[in-house]
Amino acid sequence: MEEKRGNNVLTSLAEIYQQLYIPPGDDSVEKYEDVVKKGHEIPDGDLSHFVMDERDTLAYEDTPVGKVCVITLYNRQDFVTFIRIMGNRCSCTDIPDTQGASIISGVANWSKIKKHKEDFYLQEQRKGNLFPDWKAEFAVFTSDKSNYLDTLIVLSYGPYSGIDTERINGYLKETDAQARTYSDDEWLSYSYTIRKHHECTHYICQKIFPDKKDPIWDELVADTVGIYAAFGNFDRRLEELFLGIGDNGYTKGRLENYVKADSDEEKQRQLAELSSDIPDILKGFEMTVEENHGITPYRLAILLEESKK
Repeated sequence: MEEKRGNNVLTSLAEIYQQLYIPPGDDSVEKYEDVVKKGHEIPDGDLSHFVMDERDTLAYEDTPVGKVCVITLYNRQDFVTFIRIMGNRCSCTDIPDTQGASIISGVANWSKIKKHKEDFYLQEQRKGNLFPDWKAEFAVFTSDKSNYLDTLIVLSYGPYSGIDTERINGYLKETDAQARTYSDDEWLSYSYTIRKHHECTHYICQKIFPDKKDPIWDELVADTVGIYAAFGNFDRRLEELFLGIGDNGYTKGRLENYVKADSDEEKQRQLAELSSDIPDILKGFEMTVEENHGITPYRLAILLEESKK
């Protein structure tokens, strides 16, 4: 798929991932299953449940593990709708305001399967085989998931972690009276850089370290790389602001998105423990960045992931 801009982004994606034609809702599950699991097509598909924006983009980011498709949707509702369809099986799940990006793995690309089917029949006919066994070939082809499963990174365009310009400027003045402040456009631009590198870091680490899965650690690494990519250094206090960690422990922020607990009491206990432990981890990250001045963002991602004991 070629790089796109504007309304062509979602229309082009829907031609490949036809579940995008299905608006999220309880009555959409069966249609979704038919498209994703059986490869059914939706003729004359409708995308009226998306607003679309001329600034939407579909591009590819170069990473140490290959290119990855990065989709940017400027309208917040489009981002939420996309996540509900592609990441949550067309269900109307709540998407936290602090979530501005997502990496969606294992997306079935039926156009790749259908293209292989065409090539298979053509090759077999050239061999003189008039009755090729597509069922057997289908099983072989889909046994290698890389043949037909895609990974998509989808980004929104807004202040990172829901921290608006006024709040980020207040933080800067609080920590350094001489610090320069940002305009709305500047902070949105920095936010986008953080967000893109954050999600690409997840992609890289999942590929290189598939057995190292720790949601909290992964978020700390990804945020560190994003902040470093945006500003050329790493400020752990900025990361604490994103997570909602203060001098008095957990206040309110993105950290709670990654805590799983059976009760509110257990959740608060975990948040308190994490708020105590995370600053020391971030101090270590700060030292790693200082000791490796000039390192590329994605090389930093690998270095930080390798440092986990």
